[in-house]
Amino acid sequence: MEKWSLMAITVLLALTVRWTVSLGSYSGAGKPPMYGDYEAQRHWQEVTYNLPVRQWYFNTSDNNLLYWGLDYPPLTAYHSFVCAYIAKLINPDWIALHTSRGYESQPHKLFMRTTVFVADLLVYIPAVILYCFSLKETSTKKKASIWGGCIALCILLYPGLILIDHGHFQYPLSLGFALWAVLCLSNDWDLLGSMAFCLALNYKQMELYHSLPFFCYLLGKCFKKGLKGKGLVLLTKIAGTVVASFAVCWLPFCTDMEQIMQDKVANIWCSLSVFIKIKNIIPPQTQLKLSFAVTFLSLLPTCIKLTVQPSLRVFKFALVSCALSFFLFSFQVHEKSILLVSVPVCLIINEIPFMATWFLLVSTFRDGLLLAYTVTMLAFLSLCLASFSILEKTSAEDLQLKPFSLSLKGHSSWFKSFPKMVRSLFLLSVALMGVLSLLSAAAPPPQGLPDVFPLSVAIVSCLHFLLFLVYFNIVILWDSKNSRTQKKIS
Repeated sequence: MEKWSLMAITVLLALTVRWTVSLGSYSGAGKPPMYGDYEAQRHWQEVTYNLPVRQWYFNTSDNNLLYWGLDYPPLTAYHSFVCAYIAKLINPDWIALHTSRGYESQPHKLFMRTTVFVADLLVYIPAVILYCFSLKETSTKKKASIWGGCIALCILLYPGLILIDHGHFQYPLSLGFALWAVLCLSNDWDLLGSMAFCLALNYKQMELYHSLPFFCYLLGKCFKKGLKGKGLVLLTKIAGTVVASFAVCWLPFCTDMEQIMQDKVANIWCSLSVFIKIKNIIPPQTQLKLSFAVTFLSLLPTCIKLTVQPSLRVFKFALVSCALSFFLFSFQVHEKSILLVSVPVCLIINEIPFMATWFLLVSTFRDGLLLAYTVTMLAFLSLCLASFSILEKTSAEDLQLKPFSLSLKGHSSWFKSFPKMVRSLFLLSVALMGVLSLLSAAAPPPQGLPDVFPLSVAIVSCLHFLLFLVYFNIVILWDSKNSRTQKKIS
């Protein structure tokens, strides 16, 4: 009973915080001509309900792709259609073709917020709860149920996801499906895990950030079983599951090849152009090749490690490392794509609570909803301090850097002062983020430098992420095969 009570309390707290944040203003509200992300989701409902499938992704007189054109894969469109069907039953004006653009009313806002709330409740939250309560705490100080409840609450109160999904109006379904995939693989349900990840990919193509770890882990597992025996059978089953999952998702579009090729990515790329106008020095095609090369090289060591030595522990760390490489080095990337790194970090918060908490704080630093941002950040930090005592877990062993330190023969004496140094850097980082947040909200920018605060936030965040990328790669590459924390493939 204690376990179920903790689950219920955790879910109730998570839902309360989400609903409270959702009651605030959303990005783009009352700002024509585009009206923000809220209008994008509403418009997709309008399009999918009123137009035939063959027109959903094409520019027509009834579907101007310059006005929030549908640019996500089929599952997003199907989800929009289901929401639109319900909206039509309540008030047809909400999705009336053409005339509903920029529609804003309190009943409709309540409906739209509820759709996000329900999506969270049905897909994302159950995956988090089941994952956390299946974890085992090695310490005898806490019961497994209490430990699972603490981890679940920390993950569900992660400010970044709450502020984006409920503050900027996004649905958590792709991340939810990805979590279900991780949960399935953690229980050796490889086919179900493959199917769940296919659903994630078919909801948002940005889930490609996680595709290489899934591919390498499953391929490595097949290699371990032997590609002339059970491994070949497993590989065939996985391939069949992937093909079948994609076929079902794309079936309504398969009558026209042009329909399949119409889906596209629309993201914003930020890089060193703050200091160097790269576009004035390197042609776009060369930039594309360069970013591909750097991304590929940064991914390669982790992917090789995971394929050769597949383990669930390395797999979860690889989800973080690979997604972070894509975020940092891809030619085009959206600011909100940091969630594709943050959610896997949440999954390892029990293993490296200090570094995970630090990363999650930095990943939220980018958001601009000041009041909700401040409250949720402080609540999250307080919860992590209370649950994990993160400031006491800064030794090389706590940070999973012991194998790396031992490899530095004769040069590891500085690790003695490592805990104090790391704590100091953490406190300095938090203070810097706090100061920049206050300045961004309260101080006018200097004359002639209107973007100085957003640029400062971007630069500080980028430097943090580069250091985190180095850290996660060190943990992965120096992972000991005989580590007591590693789950081996039988």
